Amino acid sequence: MSLEVLLPVASEAIAGLALSPKQVLGKNIAIHTEGSGLPELRGLQLAIIGLSEQRNSFFANAQYDVNRFRKSFYELYPGNWNLKIADLGDLPNGDKVEDTYFAVKEIGYHLKQMNIIPIFIGGSHDLIFPVYQVFQEFKQLVNIVSVDRSFDFSQEDKLISDRSYMSKIIMEKPNVLHNYTNLGYQSYYCAIEEKDLMDKLYFDGIRLGQLLDDLSLAEPVFRDADVVGFDMKCLSWQALADPLKGQPNGIDSRSICAFSRYAGISDRVSFFGLHELIATPMMDQLLAQIVWYFIEGVQFRFNEHPVNTKENFLKYSVTLSDQTLVFYKSEKSDRWWMELTNNLHLNNKTKTVALLACTKKDYESATKDILPERWYNAIRRLH
Repeated sequence: MSLEVLLPVASEAIAGLALSPKQVLGKNIAIHTEGSGLPELRGLQLAIIGLSEQRNSFFANAQYDVNRFRKSFYELYPGNWNLKIADLGDLPNGDKVEDTYFAVKEIGYHLKQMNIIPIFIGGSHDLIFPVYQVFQEFKQLVNIVSVDRSFDFSQEDKLISDRSYMSKIIMEKPNVLHNYTNLGYQSYYCAIEEKDLMDKLYFDGIRLGQLLDDLSLAEPVFRDADVVGFDMKCLSWQALADPLKGQPNGIDSRSICAFSRYAGISDRVSFFGLHELIATPMMDQLLAQIVWYFIEGVQFRFNEHPVNTKENFLKYSVTLSDQTLVFYKSEKSDRWWMELTNNLHLNNKTKTVALLACTKKDYESATKDILPERWYNAIRRLH
C-alpha cells in the first residue's frame, strides 16, 4: 500500500504530551508512532502528512523540521469538533524529485478514494503538481487555488521548480485543469509575460492590496476550489516576527488564518497544503493555528451543493444593458452563486448551466450594470 512508505512521527514530537492535559489535540488524534504503527483509516476524515522534499524549493538549503509544527499543534485544544483526525507521519524523499512526486500522487489517490482530506505540511510548492495528477487519474476537472506572492509560471527552460510547476500542469496531457486562481500576488514579483498568460488563459488573480482590504473576496474562490496550496513566502515579516526572514509586504497572521478557515469550510476542498516553510519560532505556532482553523472550517461545512436551486435558494434576475444575469442566495448559509449558461449554437436545444460562487457585492455590481470579472473569465473558459 502507498501509505506504508510513511515514517512514524519522531518520538521528540510526542515526548512532551505525557505532561499535557488530556484535552489537547495530541491526546485526541491518532498518531503514527513506532510502537502503534499506522492508524486505522476507516472513518478518518483528515490526515496530516509531513513532507521534506525541498530540492525545487526557494529554501532548498534551509530544511524545515515538521516536528516543530507538531509540538505546537499537539498542544492546542480542539474546538467543538466530531471529526476523526490522524497524523500519518512523514514521507521520506525519493532518490529523485520525480520519485517523491510519484509517492505524493499515490498517497493522494488512495486518500481521495477514501474521502480523507490530506493536510500536507512542508516541502516545496511544486508538490501541488502530483496532487494535480491525482485528478488526472480520476478524470476529474480541478480548480487550484494558490495563496502566493507570484504566479509560478516559468520564465526559464526548466519547467518544474517552485516558480514553474504551473507551466508543467498546463502542459500535461490529458489536461484536467479547469481554473487556477492566485490570491495575494504582488506585481513586482510577477513578470509581465506571466500576467499576460493569466489573462490569455482566463485565470483569476486578486492582488495583495485588494485582498487585505476585503478578506471576504477570497471566500467564493475557496468555495470553488478542489486543491489549496499556501506558499508561506506570502507572509509579511510581522507575521514571522523576524524582519530578516520575511518581506516588507505580505499577508499577516490573522488574514492567513481567515483564509485557512475559508478553505476548510468549502464543501469542495479535498487537498490542503502548507509549503515553503520558514524556520522561525513564530512560524511553528502560526502553522499550528492555520491547521487548527482549517479543521474548524471542515467541522462547520454546510454540505451545500447547489444542484437543485429550487429548494432553499432565492433566485434574483438582474437585467444588464446587454444580458441578464441570474443569482442564487442560499437560505441556509447566506452564500451567493451566479449562473453560467453555455449555449451550444450547433444545437439550440443543448444548454448547459453551471454555478459560480460569488459574493453579495457581485450581485450589487450587476445591479449597477457592472459584469463581475470572475463571471467573465468563467464564461470564456466554457467556450
